[in-house]
Amino acid sequence: MSKKIFTQEQIKELLQNPNVANCSEKSILYHKNFKVSAIEKYHQGMPPSWIFKEAGFSLAVIGRSAPKWCVSRWLKTFRKKGKAGLREDGRKGSYPRGRPKGIKHLPDKEKIRYLEAQIAYLKAENSFLANLRKKS
Repeated sequence: MSKKIFTQEQIKELLQNPNVANCSEKSILYHKNFKVSAIEKYHQGMPPSWIFKEAGFSLAVIGRSAPKWCVSRWLKTFRKKGKAGLREDGRKGSYPRGRPKGIKHLPDKEKIRYLEAQIAYLKAENSFLANLRKKS
């Protein structure tokens, strides 16, 4: 996500483009089919900025570097998941966000290893605190 903030007029302009699925002050959600066609055109040798200009985007509005970053991100997804990955909604699951959800999602061996490490840590902490009490 860029640091660019879109005005209400720019948002209206972007929403009129058939290649935009949604738009807010801070981000543009591109239509799934546009992502696929952009990658196909990129593979044919067309530069990202030309792809976006041909699709009706103004680089003054979206930013000069936006096409390059979007295409590189979509290309990475395309290499991992193919066209189906580009047709998924947004970037959900692409990047870890926030604090891990705990150990629920780990396999049993990983859970055991994690819990054993936690027990060892707590034992060391308890002995450290016991030594502190003895000294005072």
